[in-house]
Amino acid sequence: MNILFKNIRVISPEQGIDDVFNLWLKDGFIKSMTKSDVNCGEKTEIVNADKLICSPGFYDMHVHFREPGFEYKEDIDTGAESAANGGFTGVCVMPNTEPAIDNITVVNFIKQRAKDLLVDVGISATITQERKGKLISPMLELSDFGALMFTDDGSCVMDSEVMKRAFDYASTRDFLIAQHCEDHTLTHDFSMNEGAISGKLGLKGYPSVAEELIVSRDIRLAEYCGNRLYHIQHVSTKGAILLIRNAKKRGLRVTCEVAPHHFTNSEEELVSYDSQLKMNPPLRTKEDIETILECIQDGTIDCIVTDHAPHALHEKHVEFEKAPYGIIGLETSLGLTMTKLVHEKIIDMTKMIELMSVNPRKILKLKDIYIKDGEKANLSIFAPNEEWIVDAKKFKSKSENSPYIGWKLKGKPKFTVNNNQIYKSEL
Repeated sequence: MNILFKNIRVISPEQGIDDVFNLWLKDGFIKSMTKSDVNCGEKTEIVNADKLICSPGFYDMHVHFREPGFEYKEDIDTGAESAANGGFTGVCVMPNTEPAIDNITVVNFIKQRAKDLLVDVGISATITQERKGKLISPMLELSDFGALMFTDDGSCVMDSEVMKRAFDYASTRDFLIAQHCEDHTLTHDFSMNEGAISGKLGLKGYPSVAEELIVSRDIRLAEYCGNRLYHIQHVSTKGAILLIRNAKKRGLRVTCEVAPHHFTNSEEELVSYDSQLKMNPPLRTKEDIETILECIQDGTIDCIVTDHAPHALHEKHVEFEKAPYGIIGLETSLGLTMTKLVHEKIIDMTKMIELMSVNPRKILKLKDIYIKDGEKANLSIFAPNEEWIVDAKKFKSKSENSPYIGWKLKGKPKFTVNNNQIYKSEL
């Protein structure tokens, strides 16, 4: 690696930096960041970067790379390349694999598969063995071997006694417990959000209260067990977000995430019966979206994730009720966030970088990234005003289950830099 970005805007919220520099990257490190001319030699690639922004590397703390067990949908190599193509230098994979990430053998397998990649692949392990919601996983051992957090994502820990035990166990090392908040007794075989539209379409609904009941219960349990760290995954309803806002005001150590589809799309779009819009949690109401946008602005929502959930073509191209939940998102996340949040002036560029880079790393207790001379280069470089059309042929994911194919977005990944490697986005 030997590349100079001339006149690039560098934004690093933690350092209070928002200015234009000449940024020279060499051998995996920041060789120089200066306003002066750089004498970098003939072998240095020079990029005129006056239309680009450089930030600490984006991190997605909620992805599904499907390996082991479902490699036909995605594997660690293709998932990591799709992340790099979308501008991400780090991800955290979810444990609903087969076998589940509930033992050190699977953890070590993923670590070996992810070795030497540009994208850092963090690992979340299960709360319960085999994600069955009954017996607690060996959290201490899993943490020793690198698990960053614990969740049964894809399933909710329904048993309150088991969840209490998880919080108690987590207290030994202040582990992060995360939850897919869904009362399964209210959502069995759902297709979309429950309401007037689901009734009109004749589709089984997922009531918003099913999310809110678990959020409320878990906040109470986390508080009762000594104000434990608790993270709510892919929050989607107004009621759940207001519960989180209240918990934060009371000083509880509660964080949450939102996916771009939950601030971009609403349940009203399901009149098309497009299975690419079927997900869990489902698309909600316009009122829910308004609350999400408000709580992104005020800091209630801590980070943006993709919930990247690849499915094969033959799985999604079936009757709506039979289609699996989920969409891919790593290669459209930045474009959607820029288009829907930054360019519509919901948030500014610094806030976007906090949501996509700084905050997820803090939640997972990862090392902060600094952009200065001598530091390792872990950077996302993007064109904030470049318009582009989402083209599935340019995806690096194995799957194409995205509702955004053909959309025009404003804000495009350009370079992803990490581990002495540089990836030029092909989107």
